Amino acid sequence: MSIKKFIESVKASLNLNKFEQKGKKKAIKRLLQKLESRKEILAKIHKKKLKKKDLKELREEQEIVDLQIKKGKKLLDELDG
Repeated sequence: MSIKKFIESVKASLNLNKFEQKGKKKAIKRLLQKLESRKEILAKIHKKKLKKKDLKELREEQEIVDLQIKKGKKLLDELDG
């Protein structure tokens, strides 16, 4: 029996697949918390005082953060379902 097959059989017998999902869920939740805090920080920045270039960068960063939050929530839903 090869090592990979042995590891897979041990995982199956000990039911460790759910354990991996729990670890992934925790990691995704932590990332979502960090993204949410970053989103709040970006929202508090005074946009009137920024130059045009800086304002554009700020908007791009906000879009990226929003997109990553959406993807993270989708991944959590997939892991729950």
